[in-house]
Amino acid sequence: MRIRIATAADALAVREIYAPIVESTATSFEVDVPPVSEMASRIGDRQPMLPWIVSEEAGSIQGYAYAGRYSSRPAYDWLVETSVYVANPARGSGVGKSLYEALFNLLTLQGYRRVMAGIVLPNPASVGLHESVGFSRIGVYRAMGWKLGAWHDVGWWQKGLGSLESPPPAIVPITDLSAAAVETALRTQNSKTSSAN
Repeated sequence: MRIRIATAADALAVREIYAPIVESTATSFEVDVPPVSEMASRIGDRQPMLPWIVSEEAGSIQGYAYAGRYSSRPAYDWLVETSVYVANPARGSGVGKSLYEALFNLLTLQGYRRVMAGIVLPNPASVGLHESVGFSRIGVYRAMGWKLGAWHDVGWWQKGLGSLESPPPAIVPITDLSAAAVETALRTQNSKTSSAN
């Protein structure tokens, strides 16, 4: 398994992972599967300020993870919201955990200090994954979305990254990090993954 920065060329594979989640679950509140062009835009538009990474094995994308802005208000600049999605055949194999740990490595290098994750409930597998990588539950928004004939609650989990300097340093774009630093963050996780298999 290799974890790397995603590119627009990964959009089709990413969409294939995401489509069944949109179509048949409430895990995502989207109701229409985005076209490949939209997925490519999402990957490109977030970077270089926010990472989008993929895990691949034998040339096949097994999963992806990304960070997004929690809010556009400046005081939230050091806080991101994250998501991870894993292809059905690869679930339970450690791909999600490896992706998240690599994502946190990059976010910490950039200077982000808090990570949020919203989970549509019930979803014990996602809750277990998030808590296994250090998220703590902080609350539940009740009946936040209507999908597949039902109202769904959304639980919120939070994780800290790095220290809370006062004032915090400016966030560093991925493109301003050295290639060696980015590769080390990803290689560290890749090495863990390889040694576990």
